[in-house]
Amino acid sequence: MSGHGTPTPMTSHRADPLAGVAKVPGDKSISHRSLILGAMAVGETRISGLLEGEDVLDTAKAMQAFGAEVINHGGGKWSVFGVGVGGFAEPDNVIDCGNSGTGVRLIMGTMATSPISVTFTGDASLNKRPMARVTDPLALFGAQAVGRSGGRLPMTIVGAADPVPVRYVVPVPSAQVKSAVLLAGLNAPGQTVVIEKEATRDHTERMLEGFGAEITTEETEEGRVITLTGRPELKPQVIAVPRDPSSAAFPVCAALITPGSDVLVPGIGLNPTRAGLFTTLREMGADLTYENERVEGGEPVADLRARYSPSMQGIEVPPERAASMIDEYPVLSVVASFARGETMMVGVKELRVKESDRIDAMARGLRANGVAVREGDDWWAVTGLGPEGVPGGGTCESFLDHRIAMSFMVMGMAAQNPVSVDDGGPIATSFPIFEPLMTALGAKFTHA
Repeated sequence: MSGHGTPTPMTSHRADPLAGVAKVPGDKSISHRSLILGAMAVGETRISGLLEGEDVLDTAKAMQAFGAEVINHGGGKWSVFGVGVGGFAEPDNVIDCGNSGTGVRLIMGTMATSPISVTFTGDASLNKRPMARVTDPLALFGAQAVGRSGGRLPMTIVGAADPVPVRYVVPVPSAQVKSAVLLAGLNAPGQTVVIEKEATRDHTERMLEGFGAEITTEETEEGRVITLTGRPELKPQVIAVPRDPSSAAFPVCAALITPGSDVLVPGIGLNPTRAGLFTTLREMGADLTYENERVEGGEPVADLRARYSPSMQGIEVPPERAASMIDEYPVLSVVASFARGETMMVGVKELRVKESDRIDAMARGLRANGVAVREGDDWWAVTGLGPEGVPGGGTCESFLDHRIAMSFMVMGMAAQNPVSVDDGGPIATSFPIFEPLMTALGAKFTHA
């Protein structure tokens, strides 16, 4: 069932060729960070193209609770009048981050070096997710966390009254952990240093620099060393949010597996730390091209054209690519079902602690639709049945996970029989226009 209301069962039926232009929403990662950094700047930050899904709207409400003025002008245009680094007020009420692991972890980092106490909660899915990976490094600054067993929400963070700078080696690749530490470092004196052995998405570093923070990145034998000088005065910005590559994954993958399809997905952010799926699809033999490549707001952007690709082959996805496509493995496994041969995905243990255990959730759903899956702690393998070879006909649990629900909706467009999910409600957290956008391209969805 959805954490945001009554369950919404959905069924995806075999589609005619998909065609048209898919204008997906703004990037979720950049949308969260635009609101948070805008709230920590002094003056008005103007944002266009903001993703207005539930996750991001929950972050906007949180920034208001901390004392920033947040104005929705309509059409994805927003203003944030910030309170400055260290200027957060203590909220009157609990901060509800809904389904968003990114939102809650980034906000925890942002407030952890201010002398305020904040209680966080979320929906049923978020309240099962581990927070110790963030609260452990925040404790090094002097913050304290009290939550449920296993480091789970609801949880109260008592911010450090006299924070100290931190040098922290991120134990597992996680942009959320890295970002939480860097955001905490903004209000700590001296230099906070984060070392990551494997590069993760670098939106936080790019945007901190854009807002005027003193931040450097150096590649060393230890890994990527990021050094942030604390207590800057962040300058308000004008931000045009590029379209979300994680959302683009769904119309792109649907076009690749649905016979006769030709879909253009314009203005997609192709930051190298986010574009691993598209690289992988092209290695599999997908007819996926980049058109009109350009740079917007410091981020590489292109229009993606995806055409039906019946000759795709299974491959082994290299583990070092995992961080750049961690959210896209569910829909990749759907594409792998329509390829020939086995697709092996390794080094993906992080999938076990997302909105759901995504390896388990996808394995169950794929098997319910006639696809063979092998899995281990940090790997899984899908045996492809070739173009138009997936039987379908199964009903899948979404486990309150938007990406699981959307992935199986994509499968149904090309399977021999309809594919259903028990609850499509969570889709609204990240991709509120998913259904009308896909229907306009030719998808056929029904509701129970």
